[in-house]
Amino acid sequence: MITVKIDDERCKGCSLCVEFCPKGALSISDRLNMKGYFVVSFADEKECTGCATCALICPDVAIEVFKN
Repeated sequence: MITVKIDDERCKGCSLCVEFCPKGALSISDRLNMKGYFVVSFADEKECTGCATCALICPDVAIEVFKN
């Protein structure tokens, strides 16, 4: 099982993780963080392979990927 943890307060909604996710498991949500950015959400758990590309590409280190 793969768990993707996104720190909403660190995320600035740049969408790099969304663009680079090979399975399209991430998307920009309609939730705002305290800074006023629309944050990323983990949309499709079934498609995620746990490659951690999203965590590696995130310039704000707002994403963690865990393989349980």
